[in-house]
Order: sequence, then structure tokens, then C-alpha cells
Amino acid sequence: MTGQRKKMAAALAAVGLYLQQEQAVAAEEQQALLKKPESFEFSQWAHSGRQEMMAMRKLIQLRAFTRF
Repeated sequence: MTGQRKKMAAALAAVGLYLQQEQAVAAEEQQALLKKPESFEFSQWAHSGRQEMMAMRKLIQLRAFTRF
């Protein structure tokens, strides 16, 4: 009977440890979601590229090109 109690205690301890680890991981994920997003630096090259893409799409929508 003593051996069976030790096995039961070890199994319960392992399950308890596993649950604690799961809670710790969940708490870390929640903290990561709540963290403020890092700011980004304004790039004139990126802005110019996006502006050019929008201009080209506008021309395509206006059917200024016949090959698209």
C-alpha cells in the first residue's frame, strides 16, 4: 500500500507541476499581447513607393492601360 501511495503522490506532483508550467506560459503570452507595439520609423522611400503603387492602381482602375 505504501508503494502505491508514493506512485500516486508522484503522479499528482507531476500533474501539478505541468499545470503550473501551463499557467506560466499563458501568463507570458498574455503579457506579450498587452505590451505596447514598438514604434516604427518613418521612411520617405517606403512612403514614396506606397504612393506610387496607389497611383498606378488608380490608373489601372480608370482603364488608362489596355494591356492589364
